Amino acid sequence: MSVKPIREHAGKSLLEKLLPEVSGGKHKMGCAGVLVTPAVLDPTSGQTWDKILQENPWLKTTNLVAKPDQLIKRRGKAGLIAVNKTFDEAKQWVMDRMCKEQKVEHVTGQLTHFLIEPFVPHKQEQEHYICMLSHRYHDEILFYHEGGVDVGDVDAKAEKLELATGEAMTEALVTEKLLSKLPAAKKANMASFICSLYKFYGDLHFAYLEINPLVMLDDNTVIPLDMAAKIDETANFLVAQKWGELDWPPPFGRAAYPEEALIHEMDGRTGASLKLTILNEKGRVWTMVAGGGASVVYADTVADYGMGHELANYGEYSGAPSTEETFVYAKTLLSLMMKYKHPEGKFLIIGGGIANFTDVAATFTGLIKALQEYADDIKEHNIKILIRRAGPNYLEGLRKVKAASDKLGLGIKVYGPETHITAIIPMALGLIKDLPEPDLSAPCGPPVRKMIDLKGKKPTPKGHPAAPAGTKHTLVTATPDTTCIVYGMQNRAVQGMLDFDYMCKRKQPSVEAMIFPFSGNHYVKFYWGTEEILMPVYTTTKEAVQKHPKTSVFVNFASFRSVHETTMEAMNHGNLKTVAIIAEGVPEQQTRDIIKVAEKKGVGIIGPATVGGIKPGCLRIGNTGGMLDNIVMSRLYRPGSVAYVSKSGGMSNELNNIVARNSDGVYEGVAIGGDRYPGSRFLDHFLRYQDDPKAKMLLLLGEVGGTDEYDLIEAKKKGRITKPVVAWCVGTCASCFTTEVQFGHAGAQARGDMETAAAKNKAMQEAGFHVPESFDKLPDMVNQVYTQLVMDGEIVETPEGETPQVPMDYTWAKKLGMIRKPANFISSISDDRGEELTYCGMSISDVFTKDIGIGGVLSLLWFRRQLPEYCTKFIEMILMVTADHGPAVSGAHNTIVTARAGKDLVSSLCSGLLTIGPRFGGALDDAAKMFADAQSSGVAPKEWIDKMKKSNQLIMGIGHRIKSLANPDQRVEIIKGFAKKNFKSTPVLDYALAVEQITTKKRANLILNVDGCIAVSFVDMIRSCGAFSKEECDDLMAFGCLNGLFVLGRSIGFIGHYLDQLRLKQPLYRHPWDDITYIQELAGQGPE
Repeated sequence: MSVKPIREHAGKSLLEKLLPEVSGGKHKMGCAGVLVTPAVLDPTSGQTWDKILQENPWLKTTNLVAKPDQLIKRRGKAGLIAVNKTFDEAKQWVMDRMCKEQKVEHVTGQLTHFLIEPFVPHKQEQEHYICMLSHRYHDEILFYHEGGVDVGDVDAKAEKLELATGEAMTEALVTEKLLSKLPAAKKANMASFICSLYKFYGDLHFAYLEINPLVMLDDNTVIPLDMAAKIDETANFLVAQKWGELDWPPPFGRAAYPEEALIHEMDGRTGASLKLTILNEKGRVWTMVAGGGASVVYADTVADYGMGHELANYGEYSGAPSTEETFVYAKTLLSLMMKYKHPEGKFLIIGGGIANFTDVAATFTGLIKALQEYADDIKEHNIKILIRRAGPNYLEGLRKVKAASDKLGLGIKVYGPETHITAIIPMALGLIKDLPEPDLSAPCGPPVRKMIDLKGKKPTPKGHPAAPAGTKHTLVTATPDTTCIVYGMQNRAVQGMLDFDYMCKRKQPSVEAMIFPFSGNHYVKFYWGTEEILMPVYTTTKEAVQKHPKTSVFVNFASFRSVHETTMEAMNHGNLKTVAIIAEGVPEQQTRDIIKVAEKKGVGIIGPATVGGIKPGCLRIGNTGGMLDNIVMSRLYRPGSVAYVSKSGGMSNELNNIVARNSDGVYEGVAIGGDRYPGSRFLDHFLRYQDDPKAKMLLLLGEVGGTDEYDLIEAKKKGRITKPVVAWCVGTCASCFTTEVQFGHAGAQARGDMETAAAKNKAMQEAGFHVPESFDKLPDMVNQVYTQLVMDGEIVETPEGETPQVPMDYTWAKKLGMIRKPANFISSISDDRGEELTYCGMSISDVFTKDIGIGGVLSLLWFRRQLPEYCTKFIEMILMVTADHGPAVSGAHNTIVTARAGKDLVSSLCSGLLTIGPRFGGALDDAAKMFADAQSSGVAPKEWIDKMKKSNQLIMGIGHRIKSLANPDQRVEIIKGFAKKNFKSTPVLDYALAVEQITTKKRANLILNVDGCIAVSFVDMIRSCGAFSKEECDDLMAFGCLNGLFVLGRSIGFIGHYLDQLRLKQPLYRHPWDDITYIQELAGQGPE
């Protein structure tokens, strides 16, 4: 998310709603107008002209202005404003242009949204200009007393006021700095309005607000006639209620696609980052790139090879998206690719940097699903697919894709980290020969580099220049003794930091403690090599810092919602000198506030929106450097000579890879974050590297947007930076687009020619930086500069030592298929590991879609079968019939007594359930077995009864306290009737009814009771439904599933009795003495 433009109607509506509130009722905006959309072309839609008129009757009573509301600049000069029109005239003007193509300067687009608002008669001298915009350290307000269409160069003309972050605006200050050329009679009211407007600007997290003209009428009413505004979308969680439903329109000339809306909506629901912008839906070159920085690099390289006009989309999927999210993203791209067929075919470039923590195999599983779905279309449209990816589990991911490609006949080429990140682009475009695909049987090892042959030379190094006197650096330069505190339960990241420490042969772990405010103080186990250690976890930062006073680094994993509060608290502790803010999506106002406090207190900030940084041999922040195999591959366990700074966290891993393959390795690397206002700038780090004698060569990866690179250029010109700098700014592809494109990072958008990547690269080259022709040539430039430093004696190469080993976690090793172990537990009824919970293979969504009910769920979980509907209905009947039998039975009685003793629900329920046994409710299994065995044996009912009598055995399921054949138990009648009507056969029930005819002749209440009827009917059901073998039926009876049905059903009633007692507020129960017979004699001694 980032700063985004809003419609003029949206800005004026907010002003209309909130200006009276922020001004204390002194100023009112007036009418914000009405937005007319293409819905008016459809008489069945919600918006019709009649409805617009009905809701806005003022349209008929005043003259109007009509104009497109689609982020179009200089509409007046383009003839796109209709002034002083009646409603009918304005309506006709709009309808003549609705959904028609219009060229504005060099951009052609379709007019789809129009603003109609009241016409305000005024004089030319009443038109003024005002603009508010935010910078890193201050807000700037520009005011010019002569506004309007011909305002000209306001940067040169306007009076300006700069307010430092957090500084209050006063009417006196406004009058002095901005209103010197305004008539005296107007000054007070205009100053008051500007103060109110600035409060509105800040409260709603605007980043840019321009009104031209701003009209002040003779009665001192202030009315904004034309407005352009941008809002910080990341502040949604703070001010969404004030914003209401804001529309984020695309730039004019680029249509809004439903596919973009789908990805945007999915992005809002997930912790991953999913972006999609469609640039040319008929284009031949499509990209699916993991990582914000990588996505820009791929777009740049396509443009560098002359195919910018064919680039169809821009976007990213990163931040560990799930398999399903990746599937939807890939499916969306493929569906767009199939809209138009091109006779020369198309290209799909699936790329990305070396991931820090995203499981590549998991995301590629989603990709494979999409490829399988569109395999025939891919072949029909002649789409060439190349993949380059690396990171956690990348080998498995590439293997899976390659296997799927071979099976589907797609001819996909796959590459890993041994291939430069953008090398697949010229291969895909047919500009160079395809490189051989790597061996996917083993991971890519560390690059093997031969030491540079000095050819007998013994050059003398120049020596390291001393830093200027009084130089101080706010950021901690890490040493092998530097330690940190981690905020948040980021166990995986902490374990990665400890593994890095162990690999670097640190004596003590770099993480001293963790903070987690949502549980009490406790300890968490981590590995230190092969040994286990305990890490303290505190609930407050204050306690953690007090207990660990030597810690100097604070790694903040708090969410974007709470990162401001936690960072501000951390900076109150003097020993914390560097704070790394990992969260993405921190509102710019909060970031600027953090920067202000940090600089005042001398605290260095890395981030927000960063992966962190790494100093080989000393400290790794969070997930920087990725998995251990990547740490080894990039030789990050020992220091090299190259220090780099990147905006992108994902691209920092790619720089590690480039540096490791083209030099002696990384000395230190930092990703400062992609936001518009990173906590620390390029210059802050480069000055540290300049003053560090061990950093011999500097590497910069900047990007389009912002001006931080110019600070480096100035330092280079002044001689403050003398070490060789290899530099490149990504985002050169921006010149290929006719409309503005917001690249992957919040700050990656140029706000002027000076902020373009091309301008920065040119300026850096002119200042003496080593700037390659393109990012694709960056590795060669690094190698060239490094080689020269070795030849000059500035870098003295040493033989590579032994690669250290760190034991691999069992979980990850198992995931990679490197080890196996017999499971201690086996489950065959449910699985919660995938995207969706399954019951015996049926997804939870299918459970509801097929409406299988509680009986169907029970059949899946208990019997591992999807039984016929009449069976599941019978199961539900059993649960309903057995749910309760009044408060007097032993189980209900126990539950009631326990509840009245003040015990909780579970305890009360358990006390009732523990009474279930042979005498109460537990006869179902025995009754089923007795009657099933008797019926199967072929013994006549009379003979079987006699046999049971002779062996002194009770017949389970026979007998009731009060019911008889003449006064039947309705529960029995319901069960019996259902079984007779729906079961294929009922031999065991028939046998039991025959027994009943004999037993009731002895005594009328010896009927087949409800337990017995359920038992024998259940046996008939499982035997006749065709889902079970005879052995399986016998096992089910032996396992106690019938008693389980009684327990499950009766739990409903027991819980009901518990709740009933609480609702009735019943006191502790004490049984009356008169209901107890007390016997005093000793056992064995009767009365004399």
